[in-house]
Amino acid sequence: MSEEHNNNPLHGIKLKDILESLVQHYGFKELAKRIEIRCFLFDPTINSSLKFLRKTPWARKKVEDLYLQMTGKA
Repeated sequence: MSEEHNNNPLHGIKLKDILESLVQHYGFKELAKRIEIRCFLFDPTINSSLKFLRKTPWARKKVEDLYLQMTGKA
């Protein structure tokens, strides 16, 4: 395993798993308060959120950062 992967706490964790953990922990309503993006605000679903996050690097970064903060890996 390369050193880059050793230093990445998200290595091996799928975006879907990250999002599902956040939704389970916070719920979409609280996620929308913490990260103001439309996919959390209006008719949120895991699939619609994943579609948006995969195309939007700045939003994905915010979601990943919140996950790291929630899990204590930040």
